[in-house]
Amino acid sequence: MTTRLGEAEPAGVPKEAKQAGETDGRWSWVEPSVWTPRMLTALTGGVKGGKWFSLIDKVYAPDNLAAAFARVAANGGAAGVDHQTVAQYERNLNANQEKLAIQLKDGSYCPQSVLRAWIDKPGTKERRPLGIPTVRDRVAETALRNVVEPIFERDFAEQSYGFRPQRGAKQALRRVDGLLKAGYTWVVDADLKSYFDSIPHEPLLRRVQEKISDGRVIKLLRGYLEQGVMEGLVNWTPTEGTPQGAVISPLLSNIYLDALDHLTVSRGVEMVRYADDFVILCRTEAEAQQALSWVEEWTSSNGLRLHPEKTRIVDATVRGGFDFLGYHFERGYKWPRTKSTKKMRDTIRRKTRRTNGHSLTVIIKDVNQTLRGWFEYFKHGHKNTFKQQDSWVRMRLRSILRKRQHRHGRGRGADHQRWPNSFFATHGLYSLVTAHELAGQSSLR
Repeated sequence: MTTRLGEAEPAGVPKEAKQAGETDGRWSWVEPSVWTPRMLTALTGGVKGGKWFSLIDKVYAPDNLAAAFARVAANGGAAGVDHQTVAQYERNLNANQEKLAIQLKDGSYCPQSVLRAWIDKPGTKERRPLGIPTVRDRVAETALRNVVEPIFERDFAEQSYGFRPQRGAKQALRRVDGLLKAGYTWVVDADLKSYFDSIPHEPLLRRVQEKISDGRVIKLLRGYLEQGVMEGLVNWTPTEGTPQGAVISPLLSNIYLDALDHLTVSRGVEMVRYADDFVILCRTEAEAQQALSWVEEWTSSNGLRLHPEKTRIVDATVRGGFDFLGYHFERGYKWPRTKSTKKMRDTIRRKTRRTNGHSLTVIIKDVNQTLRGWFEYFKHGHKNTFKQQDSWVRMRLRSILRKRQHRHGRGRGADHQRWPNSFFATHGLYSLVTAHELAGQSSLR
């Protein structure tokens, strides 16, 4: 087999993007009360005209609403504008579910406003808006997603990894790593500016209507897009975007960018996308420039905008590199990006304040939870990463012990002899270096 450039096809880098999940167990994740074997057969083979009708009855079906509540309860989360918690909703579960089913059936259901909260963006001074729907609305959205998600998942492109069943960031990272090693080292590092807040409603709904012709389902989706936002004492209605934090938003965001995914496939371009974060990998600078040009054209014509300061073309073989999904890629190596390391250290700092009154054993146990989770994601980084972090963690612990001996300052100098590395090892401190040696430099999986 040869590539479009007439070169040998690199192993593990298929030219065409296949449809996602074409493996055994493709539909193991769907809600069985909705997607019966008969419906799955129709889904796999394709329905007449490519459109689905009469879906609303499956949304308000009791079994589907029960499954939806179970997911909402498992996820937990804060109360919305009605101040009703998951536990409070559950106390009158049967009555609440029956009322919701009736409202969905007779068309009287109307989503309440989402509660706007702001959360810090790790590693930056920026804050991200988060919408908190009521528990009732989360149940209804989950029931709706149970019905419509497989219809779109069937045709989503292979290079899309974010917010999708049986897919995740590690698969996206493995794909990027493989393409870089195969010579696709000119990278369009793209960033969509305020993507979730800028998706235009009408074009999005038209894309939904390409596959769904149930007007009541479309009305329900429109209701979620146009539901109010309660911020402080002000209630306002958005004219574009999908509320971050809403159950249905990730699916809608993927539906809108699916056209871009398939456009890159049709043009023979290698793209890896995780939600609104994507990179395009090319063999030459000219290919990268051309790809950036038509991506800019596509985003502009679809009501979106690339971030002018964060979108660039990078030669990954030289110093500088690029960041993607927490990793930094450069000159054939990868390691945690600066923000990822800072986020981990900030967490460790909170757990290792010098005034921490817990025993060293308790502190180390708490620290280990953070270190294990961080390593599990970043274990494929360059080995030097782990030595630096291990040393820094021990310094934080020595500073606590130094404080307890009424000494000032952080752990340094003779403290390395008072409390050598072996001292912390005997107390069970998780060693990133040791974990990395045991794991080896295996490929991302």
